[in-house]
Amino acid sequence: MASEALTSNEYIKHHLTHLTYGQLPDGGWGFAHSAEQATQMGFWAIHVDTMFFSVLLGVLFLWMFRSVAKRVTSGQPGKLQNFVEWTVEFINTSVRGSFSGGKNDVVAPLSLTVFIWIVLMNLMDLIPVDWLPSLAGALGVGHLRVVPTADVNATLGMAITVFYLIIYYSIKIKGVGGFIGELSFQPFGKLGLPANLLLEGINLIAKPVSLALRLFGNMYAGEMIFILIALLYSAGWALGTFGAFLQLGWAIFHILIVMLQAFIFMTLTIVYLDMAHQEHH
Repeated sequence: MASEALTSNEYIKHHLTHLTYGQLPDGGWGFAHSAEQATQMGFWAIHVDTMFFSVLLGVLFLWMFRSVAKRVTSGQPGKLQNFVEWTVEFINTSVRGSFSGGKNDVVAPLSLTVFIWIVLMNLMDLIPVDWLPSLAGALGVGHLRVVPTADVNATLGMAITVFYLIIYYSIKIKGVGGFIGELSFQPFGKLGLPANLLLEGINLIAKPVSLALRLFGNMYAGEMIFILIALLYSAGWALGTFGAFLQLGWAIFHILIVMLQAFIFMTLTIVYLDMAHQEHH
């Protein structure tokens, strides 16, 4: 429930402020005590909550799949094994349908990791917005955001990793000369060199930017809607009851967004890596 000690603006600002560690105004290093102080910390500030939950969920993913792999049976599998096998088959089907770049032992594991990890991070948005921040507040932690994908730093980090792989495989498959030639001579040939560099450069940079901002924008908007709905709980019984129905309805609809955004990020990753393997003639 929204705290009665906070105005609506203060409540929203509080829930949109990360647990931030960085350089304080006095020159020392520590945790920010307000949203204003967090924004003043600059580039080297770390969103500790984003780091914590993303690593925690990544470890959960690895533990879950490893535990299933160690206990896999060909007899009557359990529900968790069925889920893991279905997920792996789904990823393999997606890779076979979108990747035609020949044998590559990285694309399928990467796609599985991207999909499950993003799903787990997105699912944190379904936890009522006040539960974990209130628990953190009771432990002396002033701010806490629990959805890593609602932080553009996290989505950009994943997108930059994909961008690095695009560059790596482009150079590995085509060579340095082939990669530079593709940027320089496509689509208008040698006479269109400046236009080629401009268009292909924008196209290349747009890939990680679009990956990051699409996921961030959808999850940030979803988190904001949950926060706004939570404000209704402090507005009296009638609006509070209405807010409960809104919360449930949006949560059910948001499950589709959670899964869809993970699928889109995974699919575009596969497509971009496939494009990096294709040679233009």
